[in-house]
This record gives sequence, C-alpha cells and structure tokens, in this order.
Amino acid sequence: MIETYFIQVTYITAAAAFILSLKWLSHPTTARRGVRVGELGMVLAIVGTLVHHEIVSYQWILVGFVLGSAIGLPMAVWMPMTHVPQRTALSHAFGALAAALVGTAEYYLHTEELSTFTMTALSLEVVLGFLTFTGSLMAFGKLQDLVPSRPVVYKGQNVVNLSLLAVAVGIAVYLVLNPGRTELFPAVAALSLLFGVLLIIPIGGADMPTVISLLNSYAGLSAAAMGFVLDNKLLIVAGALDGSSGFILSVIMCRAMNRSFTNVLFGGFGQVRVAAGQVEQRSVRNATPEEAAQILEAAGSVIVVPGYGMAVAQAQHKVRELYDALTRRGVDVRFAIHPVAGRMPGHMNVLLAEADIPYDRLVEMEEINPDFARADVALVIGANDVTNPAARHDTTSPIYGMPILDVDKARTVMVIKRSMSPGFAGIDNELYYMDKTMMLFGDAKSFVGELLKELSGTRVGA
Repeated sequence: MIETYFIQVTYITAAAAFILSLKWLSHPTTARRGVRVGELGMVLAIVGTLVHHEIVSYQWILVGFVLGSAIGLPMAVWMPMTHVPQRTALSHAFGALAAALVGTAEYYLHTEELSTFTMTALSLEVVLGFLTFTGSLMAFGKLQDLVPSRPVVYKGQNVVNLSLLAVAVGIAVYLVLNPGRTELFPAVAALSLLFGVLLIIPIGGADMPTVISLLNSYAGLSAAAMGFVLDNKLLIVAGALDGSSGFILSVIMCRAMNRSFTNVLFGGFGQVRVAAGQVEQRSVRNATPEEAAQILEAAGSVIVVPGYGMAVAQAQHKVRELYDALTRRGVDVRFAIHPVAGRMPGHMNVLLAEADIPYDRLVEMEEINPDFARADVALVIGANDVTNPAARHDTTSPIYGMPILDVDKARTVMVIKRSMSPGFAGIDNELYYMDKTMMLFGDAKSFVGELLKELSGTRVGA
C-alpha cells in the first residue's frame, strides 16, 4: 500500500515537473530553470519505476544504466553545439526503439490477455516506434554526411511509400482483431522499419531539422501509446507532451521555411533540391579587417545576423567581445534571429546566451526586419539561405517564398564567410554580389578577433 502510494505521488510530481519544464524552456530567461526541473522530473520518474513491485531484475537494469551512461555522457560532453540536430536524431532513434521493443515484448508475453484497446495502442506503439527508429537513423546519417544528403527520388515514390505504410497498418489492424496470429507480427515490424528508411531518403539534408522535429513527435506518440499498454500514466503524460511539442515545432519550422507540412508527412519534402547547386561565377567586393572595423566604428546602428557558420567556428564569445567593444563606442548593436537560424529553432539563442549577450538584444525576425532599412551596418556571420534575396522574387529558386531577414536593405552589408560555397539549399546567395556588400573571408572566430584588434587601436567614443 505504501509502495503504491509512493509510486503515484512520485509519478504525479514528475509529470508536473515535465509540464513546468516545457513551459519554462519556452523563454531564454527561464530556460535553465526548465532544464533543471526537467532533470528532476526524470530522476523522480526513474525512482518511482525502480520501486515498482514488478521490477524483477535489478542486475539487468544496472547493466542498462552503465551501457546507457557510457553512450550518453560522451554525447553530452563532447558533441559540439553545431551537432545538436544529429544528437537529437540519435536520441529519438534510441527512445523510439526502446518503445517498439517494449511493445514487442508485451505482445509476445501477454498475447492471450491483450484487450482490443490495449492491442490497438500496442500496434500504434510498434509501428511508430520502428519507423521513427530507422527514420531518425537516416536523418542522423544525412546530417553527418554518412549517407548522401541529396534527395533520392523516383517516379511513383509517394505511392510506393504510402502503400507500404497501408500494408503495415492493415496487418496491424488484423492483429488487433486476431491477436493470436503471432506469425504476422514480424511483418508489421519489418514493414515499419523499411518505411522509416523510405520516408527519409527523398528529403534533402537542408530539411532534416524539420523532419527531426516531426520524428520527435512520432517518438512521443509511441511513448504515449506505450503508457496505455503498460497502464503507466506518467508515460502517457510525458509522451503526449513530447508528441504535441514536436508537432508544434514542426509546424513552426515549416512556416519559417515556407514549406507545406503535408509534404513532410508524405515524404515529398525537399524534392525541389535535386537541381540545386549551380553556382554562378561573379565578382564580389572583398574587404580587410581594417576596412570593416573603420565602418563599424563610424556606425550608429549595427544589426548582427548570426548563423551556422558562427556556430561551427564557436565564435559566440568573440562576438560578445565585439558587441562590448561597439557598445562602449555608443553603437546600438542588436542581433537578428531567424526562426531556424543554426538549423534548429532556439539554436542561436542558446549560443548567444552562453556568451552572456543580453536577452533584450536578441530580436526575432518579424520584429527586426523593418529596422534593417535604418541600420548603418548589417553584419552577417555565417548565415546564408536565410539572408538570400532570391527568396522574394526568384520563382525558380528552391527557397522562393521562404521568410528571410531583410539584410539587403541595410546601408552597408558585411558578410563573414569562409568561402563562396553555397548554403544547405545548394544555391548562390544574391546578397554577396550587391554593391553595398563587403565579403570578409575567413573563419568567423578568427575574423571577429581581427576586428577586435583593429577596434582596440582606436579611441573609444571617436
């Protein structure tokens, strides 16, 4: 009796912690608190599970704990911020596989005892779990360049994919009505695994972050279904939170990239990338750190546009020093944040917050776009596709219609970039060839360091 009461109280507290964590994670000023509360909720959930009377082998649990820690700790400590999408994809893959395997075990252990409702939840758990597992692995492979990031398409692909899913779902429905036909269960698992692969191959690497957020939703729904199978209310709550937040994030990212959400669902997302990648050879205006520093020092308003290049170079702390140096000279410096800057929502916010840049200096795209026309300088650090004016007027461009930052409307544009190589969309950026644009070639961290050296040699307030 005491054990049951303890478990219920622990689970309810953990569920409340998950809800509060999600709420606090939605704003930079409370994000750290949200992370800590979420961690506390997970600890409580684990403790509540370990005292459950149905736990029969603590030895195997200890083995799993050691193995999981051996994989998870290095991922958390050594994986750079630029690989957050890949790490997220792996997390979804492992979580979805766990849910699918639990569902498989429950089916074979309790075949004759499963009600229609439980069998329905179990089927959903297994189908979503297995397809999310292979789909997330494919997403990881594309982002990590282990498999080709370009879309792999063929005629009638959507028909084949949907037909395959329909067969898997059809067999699952038959098993709900006839759970004793255990020989059909492997077919459901195999078809779901195959569908996960085929779902991702037609999607380009540039669109993987959006797909990952959708796979996050699938993994959450699989966990919620597992909660119904195991009669675990905490799993239902946590899975529902994960599933709904992943879905909402997918919608936000689709809007930010001007993509159809139905295209993501039906595996056609990113097919327009196939013909991309032709870079036109045109001249650009190259500038030195000295020239750039002189213009920055004379400016009254500077808008910094951070992007993936800044994240790769780990230049956020140097950018903070540049912010301090310009602010001391009376320059108004703000940061324009695109919804998918750094390829994942919130990525830039996290990096800049890590460097202690004030939150009120981070301005979202809709709010700051009207201010570019009044800015003396727009300093782009590693952002590419989200600043390309072609998105406004070139109907043949794969990014046509995508909301972008209006960088080209500033009086002077500076772009720190390693080379003229295209961004994830595989197309040239018109911004680089404008008369007002100065290309500052080099590693973001090193070049910002050079700017700081030049600024340090000038008189504050000059």
